[in-house]
Amino acid sequence: MYYLLKQELFFPPVSEADEDGILAIGGDLSIERLQLAYRSGIFPWFEDFDPIIWWSPDPRMVLVPNAFKIPKSMRNIINRNVFKVTFNQNFREVITNCKNIPRDGQNGTWITNEMVEAYCKLNEIGFAKSIEVWQNDQLVGGLYGIDLGTVFCGESMFSKAANASKMAFIALVDYLKAQRYELLDCQVYNEHLESLGCREIPRSEFMKFLKIK
Repeated sequence: MYYLLKQELFFPPVSEADEDGILAIGGDLSIERLQLAYRSGIFPWFEDFDPIIWWSPDPRMVLVPNAFKIPKSMRNIINRNVFKVTFNQNFREVITNCKNIPRDGQNGTWITNEMVEAYCKLNEIGFAKSIEVWQNDQLVGGLYGIDLGTVFCGESMFSKAANASKMAFIALVDYLKAQRYELLDCQVYNEHLESLGCREIPRSEFMKFLKIK
C-alpha cells in the first residue's frame, strides 16, 4: 500500500518506501511540495496521464565530487576547447531538450509538460539550476538539477554531439568542487553514471548528507 498524498504538505518517512523505492502517490508539483520532497530525499518520477509518483530508492546512486577523476578521453577535448560551457543561462531550453531528446529503449519521456513548468518556476527562485554546453553557438548538451546548498540533485542530461553530456557533467562537478559541495545525487543506477565514477550507497547514508536521520 502506498501513501496517498492529499492537499496537506506532507511526506511519510522514506523508510516506508517499497523495495522499488516508491514512497507515495498523488499531491501536486507546487514549489513548496517539491522543495520539501528534495530536502527529504524524495523526488517525483512519472509519465503523462499517470498520477504523480514520489520515490526514495535504496540504494542511492551518488558521486562524491572530490573523488571524481576526469576520463582520459575527455582531457584532450577540454584542452582543445571543443565546447563552451555556461552556468544557469538557458534553463528552459535545457529541460526542454532533456524532455524531447530520443533515448534508447524509451518510447517517451518522464519529463511532462507539467514538470517543465514546475521546474522552471524552481529555477526562477534559484532552487533548480542548469549547465549548458555549446558548440559553434549551438546548444548541444546540458543537464539540470536541484541545488540544496551542499548537495546537488541531478535530474536529467541530454547530448546532441559526442561527449557533450560528459562535458556538462564535468563542468558541474568542477563547480561543486569549487563550492565545496558534499555530494552529487544521481538517484538511480545506470551504466553511464557508473562509467563517470558514481556509486551506490545505502539510503540511510544518503539521508545523513541531507542532515536527516
